[in-house]
Amino acid sequence: MKEEVEHKYVKRTQKDYSQFFILQVVQEIEIGSITVGDAKRKYGIQSHSTVLNWLRKFGSFDWENQTTKTMPKSPQQKLMELEQKVLLLEKQKARLLKQVEQADKKAIIFDIMIDIAEKEYNIPIRKNSSPVQSKSSKANTNKA
Repeated sequence: MKEEVEHKYVKRTQKDYSQFFILQVVQEIEIGSITVGDAKRKYGIQSHSTVLNWLRKFGSFDWENQTTKTMPKSPQQKLMELEQKVLLLEKQKARLLKQVEQADKKAIIFDIMIDIAEKEYNIPIRKNSSPVQSKSSKANTNKA
């Protein structure tokens, strides 16, 4: 004959759970290793709302504003982030300097091409650097 083990229902209260236990459950749920339902089954928590209350009270999610709380960063974390930003900015600077160098080379090449075209075809391609202003526009600027 098989012996049947009876599972008695034991009613628990909030006082039955230690602070350490509650924080452990909340942490497991927040990192995604278990769900609320899994936590209920794994730890024998009777109510779904009990776990949700723990998450509201002890979790890092701001239930009122629906945003996550930001934890203060340690000096090492801030330093690492700043180092990463410096590296990124140095890469961007190098890329932009290369683009500037290429643009300068293109400008020189275009100037040479225009010089050659002006000599070959005997036509002025470039505009005059200082155009002569007409008398009527001089009068309008003096009135203003």
